[in-house]
Parts: sequence; C-alpha cells; structure tokens
Amino acid sequence: MSQFPSIMSLHLRYRLRIAEMNCDINVLRIFDDYLNELRAKRNEPHVTAKIEEFSKRFIGVRKEIDELRDAMHIVKMELAALSRENKALDAGAYKKQNLEELKEKYFVFRKSFEKLKDEFISFESEWLQ
Repeated sequence: MSQFPSIMSLHLRYRLRIAEMNCDINVLRIFDDYLNELRAKRNEPHVTAKIEEFSKRFIGVRKEIDELRDAMHIVKMELAALSRENKALDAGAYKKQNLEELKEKYFVFRKSFEKLKDEFISFESEWLQ
C-alpha cells in the first residue's frame, strides 16, 4: 500500500476545498452587504474606521481565496489527468504538485478566515441593531 493518498482521494479533497472557498466568497459578499448597511446607519468616526478596516480585509481575503482556489484548481486538473492516464501517485509526483505546501496554505487560510468571521460577527452584532 502506498504511503500517499490515492489520486481520486486527493482530487475529491481539492474539489471539496474549492467548494468551501466558493462558499467563503458568498459569506464575504454578505458581510460586505452588512458593511454597506452599517455605513448607511452609523457615521461615528470609530465605526466608520472599523468598517473601512473590515472592507480592506475582505478585499485581501478575497484575493487570497482567488489565488489559493486557482492553485488548487490546477492541481485538481493535474490529478484528474494522472487518474485518466492510470498513473500512480509516487513521491516524485506528490512533491511536484506541492501538495504539502498547498495543504498548509489552505489550513492557514481556514484558520485566519474563521478568525475574521468571528471578529466581524462580533463587530456587526455590537453596531448593527
């Protein structure tokens, strides 16, 4: 038995992660709608500053999602090609795909996105009543 996951297992994992990031994009859009509503209701300088901070962070996170999602999509397609060619995933192919690095980037992103969501939900619940 190989020490590496099967190609199909990796392919499905990337499909799932890409789908999760697509959902994250929708969450960011909804959060942006909250920011727009808050802009219309509150004009205190400290609230406005926090709105702008979140707006910039959302833009940065969206860029991060797009880059990570694009990298994962390429790997997913390459895995599909390996699968069609009935090639095994060996150490060389595994390393060539930078799968460990991409996996680490994804988990770092996941953690930071969850933190951002928690911070925004807390902010929103405090100021948007």
